[in-house]
Amino acid sequence: MIIRRSLVSPLLALAVMTTAPVAQAQESTPAPGTELMELYTWLHQNPELSFKEKTSSAVLAAELEDLGFSVTTGVGDDWVRNKSMEDEGTVRDGVGGYGVVGVYENGEGPTVLIRTDTDALPVPEETGLDYASKVTGMTWTGVESPVMHACGHDVHMTNWVGTARKLIENKDDWSGTLVMIAQPAEELGLGAKAMIEDGLYSDFPLPDYNLALHVSASAPAGTVAYSSGYALANVDSVDIHVKGVGGHGAYPHTTKDPVVVGSSIVMALQTLVARNVDPQKPAVVTVGSFKAGAKHNIISNEAELLLTVRSYDDNTRQLLLDGIKRIAKGQAESYGAPEPEIRIDSDYTPSTYNDPAMTNEAVTAIKGAIGEENVTEVTPVMGGEDFSQFGRTQEDVPGLIFWLGAVDPETYAQSEAGEVELPSLHSSGFAPDADLALETGVNAMTAAAMALFNKS
Repeated sequence: MIIRRSLVSPLLALAVMTTAPVAQAQESTPAPGTELMELYTWLHQNPELSFKEKTSSAVLAAELEDLGFSVTTGVGDDWVRNKSMEDEGTVRDGVGGYGVVGVYENGEGPTVLIRTDTDALPVPEETGLDYASKVTGMTWTGVESPVMHACGHDVHMTNWVGTARKLIENKDDWSGTLVMIAQPAEELGLGAKAMIEDGLYSDFPLPDYNLALHVSASAPAGTVAYSSGYALANVDSVDIHVKGVGGHGAYPHTTKDPVVVGSSIVMALQTLVARNVDPQKPAVVTVGSFKAGAKHNIISNEAELLLTVRSYDDNTRQLLLDGIKRIAKGQAESYGAPEPEIRIDSDYTPSTYNDPAMTNEAVTAIKGAIGEENVTEVTPVMGGEDFSQFGRTQEDVPGLIFWLGAVDPETYAQSEAGEVELPSLHSSGFAPDADLALETGVNAMTAAAMALFNKS
């Protein structure tokens, strides 16, 4: 039985916008038990943006129900709608917390949680595939855009379904409780938080282990890569509103030019990592946007800087955030400009830490399933993943996320020879070798889960 949590609470029902969402009509959904590549193709053709994964989540929920799971949908909805109200004063059109939780009790033993993410990106697909997405949609921030699975979440979802099928098919070989979760809005870094704050760890079995995977756009299909310890970074977003005194460009002495102040802040920030952070601790401060003014001969009153800040350990993270505030205020004061406003997004993505003991246990099993020569340890990356929230919220739950190679092996060999350049994740040209990746991913994830279930 599928239990559906209310997708519109009575208190918020009147606040829901009535404007029809922007979306392309979808083909009929695949039935439970559909062959994996057919399911993958459908998911690829029918991507849904963050917090709008209504149909994708329904397809995944139906799969779990067909396998005998106790299934709950709409997990995270209250948090999403409250967040929408906070940001906009009304519920954003078409959004919801489309989290799915499936629980399968199979005797005594540990509880293993396996997570997939479900959202796509506002990117126009340019892969040339016969089954390329032609969907358009409205983002969380209100931008209409073409939509595609440019980060491989269609592979993740299909792999998740294949793993659930294989674990249930082989249920006599393991014992414990399997929790399968389909999480919305990973691309916003908010979906895991929404599900947790809506009762994931209080209303459902608390996991002993958390598992996930992510496709790699730089490793060949048929392989798995992993990092032990830190795997992905803290991701903070910082907005600096630089205040000035505007005026005529011909009389700069009568102004406090926010472009000059902002430029000084940008340059001074480059010393933050170089001269404040321990050289053995990775850190990144990038100014991704600098906006000011509208005309050649007008000095504006303000400028806006948008920063992304990356780190692994929390002490380095705090050092960076404190340093940004100090530098921004100090540079403004040196020009006699008003103190800038600095906003640090409270909904940051924490770093992902792969528990070394759990990683060793799972990787040993993966090597046995797909061949030791196909498993590689790699250095961590400065990207972010909100899978980290499942361990951060309940810190005694170890977790592991590993990389699933997704590049056609022949194309990968050509890239190694310098003949072609590989499109990255989030690229409009990212087209995984899904067939081989899925075969490898299902075998790898199933082996990892069974090893944890059977861990003495």
